[in-house]
Amino acid sequence: MSYAVDFDTVSTVGLESSPAAAALAGLRANEARYFKNKYSHVFTVEPASDAGATIDWVSRILEEERGIVISSRPLEATEFQVENIRMAYVFYESGLSINVMYTLEDAGKRAVGFKLSDGMEVPAELGSFKFARQKSKLAGTIRGSYFVIKNEY
Repeated sequence: MSYAVDFDTVSTVGLESSPAAAALAGLRANEARYFKNKYSHVFTVEPASDAGATIDWVSRILEEERGIVISSRPLEATEFQVENIRMAYVFYESGLSINVMYTLEDAGKRAVGFKLSDGMEVPAELGSFKFARQKSKLAGTIRGSYFVIKNEY
């Protein structure tokens, strides 16, 4: 069952099995607020069991671009289009959030972003990345990094 993320009342619905559930819920709410304010898009997630195609697409990009395989279990995912950008998010049990921004026009911006929930350790598979910090009222301190996608997906 899909869940429209409410950024006014942060909820751990769907994320309860994560040791970082509250921080991950704040991170998810932060993303929901961004897309509502910038694009008037309601950020809706679905359980990983219903989002196989999205998770597979994100996993394929990680594997083919950088040889990264995420060891944590995916809990939720979403995929949508705003303007000419295909977006995908996967939220993992460890507290990690991965997003893919894939501009549909040729030579557009395409990247994979990583965000770590407040307080979580950097996963071993992402140890080679440098993470910048940003403050969020909803998510505390978010650490983020990214890489540019070079191939077509």
